[in-house]
Amino acid sequence: MKILVRLPNWLGDMVMSTGFLQALRTVYPGAEVDVIVKKGLESLIDFMPGINHHYIFSRDEWKGLTGVYRFGRKIRQEKKYDLFFCLPDSFSSACMAWATGVAERIGFKKELRSLLLTRSFTRPASLHRAEEYISLLQQFSNKNITAQPVVLKAKTTAIANRIIINFNSEAVSRRMPVDKAASVLTALIKQLPGKEIVCIGSMKEKEHIDAILKKINDPAVVVNKSGKTGSLPELIELIASGSAMLTTDSGPAHIGNALGVPVVVLFGAGNEKNTAPYNKEPLTVLRLGQLPCEPCVKNTCIYGLPKCLELLDENKIVQSVQKFVAL
Repeated sequence: MKILVRLPNWLGDMVMSTGFLQALRTVYPGAEVDVIVKKGLESLIDFMPGINHHYIFSRDEWKGLTGVYRFGRKIRQEKKYDLFFCLPDSFSSACMAWATGVAERIGFKKELRSLLLTRSFTRPASLHRAEEYISLLQQFSNKNITAQPVVLKAKTTAIANRIIINFNSEAVSRRMPVDKAASVLTALIKQLPGKEIVCIGSMKEKEHIDAILKKINDPAVVVNKSGKTGSLPELIELIASGSAMLTTDSGPAHIGNALGVPVVVLFGAGNEKNTAPYNKEPLTVLRLGQLPCEPCVKNTCIYGLPKCLELLDENKIVQSVQKFVAL
């Protein structure tokens, strides 16, 4: 049995798909599982168990639907597969599946995708994203499948009393505002003396972290790693070194959770019932839960800066982190 899986396009969703890949192994033991991954995320494959081979899809190289089709045809010429599982719900991903010529092409229903898939299923409501992926396999195979944990494997071990901090997110509505972030950092430094606090962020997020550190009295007590983790593997290994992690809802939150790092995740926009880090332990999810607009899924907030993050209780945040550091 040869199976090809089109992985999701976002970092957090790709991490959440690891449970699906593990479930795939239980339903088809001994199968050869290959994946298609978006360019820029391919290095995550090295931390995902159970993958034989991967194809890298670049939108810049394979432009438009024509490029997607040609990419699928290229795979068809290289290898024959028995099953194609299409985890993204875009039309282009279904077009790619169709172009590969795989006899069984499985995915969720949306718009005209069913014309290109041989088996399409309704995405179940009120499930976590990780369980949505597994439900696709369950509906296709007609087998009851136990929910699988989300798992990444790293070589680094945790360093005692190191707290990894991530105040960033792609969406402004999920990013911790500068003043609030500085206030939270100040409270952490004051109430958790002697802890090593490490702020992370990509190069484009460095300006945000720099602005936060300028607001605290003694920025030297914080290790600023924003813009210094030049690759995704470096970021993963740095997160794995934490004995605890405080983070906004973001890709790094899912990485920490999948690595087994105790994570406190602060929710602004987004529905935690659908997209929070999946493994329940060790995990704490904090949401304000006092505004009529919560939870929303907007990338920009009606208040400008996300009030649902600005009004979070700093003492509650610190206590949640302290609980994990003291383990």
